[in-house]
Amino acid sequence: MSEIVVISGSPSAFSRSEQVLKYLGNLLKQEHFSVTHISIKDVPAEEVFQGKFDSPAIHEVTELIQNAKGVIVGSPVYKGAYSGVLKALLDILPQDVLKHTPVLPLMTGGSASHLLAIEYTLKPVLATLKGHNLKGLYLLDRQIDKRKENPIIDEDILQRTKKQLQYFTEIVNRQASTVFLT
Repeated sequence: MSEIVVISGSPSAFSRSEQVLKYLGNLLKQEHFSVTHISIKDVPAEEVFQGKFDSPAIHEVTELIQNAKGVIVGSPVYKGAYSGVLKALLDILPQDVLKHTPVLPLMTGGSASHLLAIEYTLKPVLATLKGHNLKGLYLLDRQIDKRKENPIIDEDILQRTKKQLQYFTEIVNRQASTVFLT
């Protein structure tokens, strides 16, 4: 069982959003969390696009998410929203797959004009899946160098990202201790 599941909705082989998600996963590992990365590219496309919610691969993704203490979901902005492949995956997961789970949404985009995509597209679908949405992170492409180990090259954004990640881990730990005590 993974404590934290990181879901990448980027269909690109080497995307900025996926590199940022991997970096966040590495930071979480340094804080002694176990982390499992799920990339939309690793889920069989046929099962996603044909809505095979009962397939073994979708069942495995569902189980990982349901057993996680926290989930980070990231996607690049495409046409003012998160990726269609991420939407296709989220559509075939159970309605309450994120029930009582802290969720940190993350999006990357080419301009600040898409900043509200996280608020109006990604966060509502995560809430529909019963996730406990945190504030979230939006990073501009120019703030990311996907070739670096730490891809966030803007110092202010890096500090804001680390602050949000710290808040996320505090909530995960608080919920874990509450569950443990009950």
